[in-house]
Amino acid sequence: MSDEADLSRRHFLTVATSIAGGLGVVLAATPFVASFKPSARAQAMGGPVEVDISKLETGAMVRVVWRGKPVWVLRRTPDMLGALEGPDGPALRDPESRESEQPAYAQNALRSRKPDILVIVGVCTHLGCAPLERFEVAPPDLGPEWQGGFFCPCHGSKFDLAGRVFAGVPAPTNLPVPPYRFVGDNLVLIGDDTGAPA
Repeated sequence: MSDEADLSRRHFLTVATSIAGGLGVVLAATPFVASFKPSARAQAMGGPVEVDISKLETGAMVRVVWRGKPVWVLRRTPDMLGALEGPDGPALRDPESRESEQPAYAQNALRSRKPDILVIVGVCTHLGCAPLERFEVAPPDLGPEWQGGFFCPCHGSKFDLAGRVFAGVPAPTNLPVPPYRFVGDNLVLIGDDTGAPA
C-alpha cells in the first residue's frame, strides 16, 4: 500500500511540476513573442487614416499624415472644376495621368472618385519638397494663364487643381493619389480602397 501511495504521489508531483514548468515557459516567452508585434506607432504609420470632411468648406483643404507623408484633401469649388474642364493641350505633361502614380479609379481628368473631392500626396515629384496651394487665379508671379493649383517653391514646378504637372517644369510626374475610399458621405479612408467603390 505504501508503494502504491508513493507511486501516486510521484505521479501527482510529476504532473504538477510539468504544468508549473509549462506555465513558466509560457510566461517567460510572452514578452519575446510580443516584441515581434509592431508597435502601436508603427501600426498607425502604415494603417489607414480617417478624414472627416463634414465640416470641410468648399475651396478649403485639410492636411493629414499617412505613412509619414502629407496627404491633402481638397473640396473643389465649381469654378475649380470648371478650370479643369478647359483645354489642357501642351500645358500639361501628363494630362491623362498615364505615367503617374494613382489607383485606376483616379486615372481621369479630375483624378478623383468624386468630382469635388481631391485626395493627393502633397510631395513634389521632383525632389520631395512640399508644394504650396495657390488657388487664386492669374496672380502676378504665376502669370495670367494660371487657373489655380499647387506651386513648388523649391524649383518652380506647377500642378493644376487635379495635381497634374505642367510641361516645362522639373517635376517629372503628377502628384501621387493614394488609395482611398469614402465611408459614407463625410468620411474619407486614406490607405484603404477595398470595399464599396464609392
